[in-house]
Amino acid sequence: MRGSVKIRLATALLAASLASMASAQGSYSPYNESPATALARYVRTLATDPKDFETLIGAGKAALEMGDAQAAAGFFARADEVNPRSSLPQAGMGAVSVANGDPQAALPYFKRAQELGLPLSAFGCDRGLAYDLLGQQTQAQADYRAALSGRDSDETRRRLALSLAISGDRNGALQTLAPLSAKGDPGVARVRAFVLALTGDPNSAIRAINAVMPGQSAGVAPFIQRLPSLTAGQRAAAVNLGIVPDAGSYVVAGNGGGDRLSGIDALLTTPQQAVQPAGQTPQPVVQASYSRPAAAVRPAPAQSKIWLQLASGQNVDDFTGRFQRMKSQNPDIFKDIKPYVARSADRARLLIGPFRGASDAQILAEDLDTVGITSFRFTNSQTDRIAPLAM
Repeated sequence: MRGSVKIRLATALLAASLASMASAQGSYSPYNESPATALARYVRTLATDPKDFETLIGAGKAALEMGDAQAAAGFFARADEVNPRSSLPQAGMGAVSVANGDPQAALPYFKRAQELGLPLSAFGCDRGLAYDLLGQQTQAQADYRAALSGRDSDETRRRLALSLAISGDRNGALQTLAPLSAKGDPGVARVRAFVLALTGDPNSAIRAINAVMPGQSAGVAPFIQRLPSLTAGQRAAAVNLGIVPDAGSYVVAGNGGGDRLSGIDALLTTPQQAVQPAGQTPQPVVQASYSRPAAAVRPAPAQSKIWLQLASGQNVDDFTGRFQRMKSQNPDIFKDIKPYVARSADRARLLIGPFRGASDAQILAEDLDTVGITSFRFTNSQTDRIAPLAM
């Protein structure tokens, strides 16, 4: 989302972060385990069998639940290479784009997943959020309702409640939360406070927080009070992803590594938790190595890689057609080459690669030049978001 900053609300314990995600674990693992434990198990399997499709999908979903969208994208892209006719990697990449706050990039993936036979109940929770981020609440709510019968039903119910609140339907939102409240869902306190704030009553939202945790609302009060002034899409991004337009001096940071909103859950359930002061730098995410021991799968600085840039601009949708034309006219050169999109602050880039070194990139650049295709060497930075191009 152009002109926005991501805020991470404080988490002091990994267990507190994962508690808010527990309800969705069935979507990626048949075991009763945390996302971190699941990811470690999947990585151990991939170390011996890097082409295990089901494990790649599970690892992607687990990484996504942990808030590591870049690692998730890597797993889903690898799964797509193993089985390009499966709908699951497409749905996974759509979910990654949504987690990155890029709904326009997500929709082609969901469309492809549906064309490959995936039922709406399996991806409606994520496509619904894409529509919410676009300010299209009616479409979002239709997708959420279709996904209530899916495996992510609790998270779908939370998102539906927030979407109804964005639309101004407070009663409908609170009624939607009732089944979760009845079973003591740990995320209900946070969602209910957001519902009150989204429907124009930030003071009641703050009172609701104080009722659960007296005196602890000050840290999130600026966030709560600002919600009604945002557009519908901005509100959806704020309450679902922790992404808000640049608020000047108001940036609440956390220690990273999980759900950006889990700090509110921790604040409402753990007396020792408190929102940390502004200015703490979140840890960047990295793609997990498939052969790395499980204990080493931790956030760390992303490595720069060498690519060839074939095009750039703001219209990412145009990249698919441009790449397909290049490939159809030069099938020998583009055989087995997969395209990627890199999103930077100023533009998007159509890339191929990555290459082992500059010499490898130069060889292909010279081949492309012989058929009239101009390319430029590009080295990504830690802030670039790179994902496979939706085809």
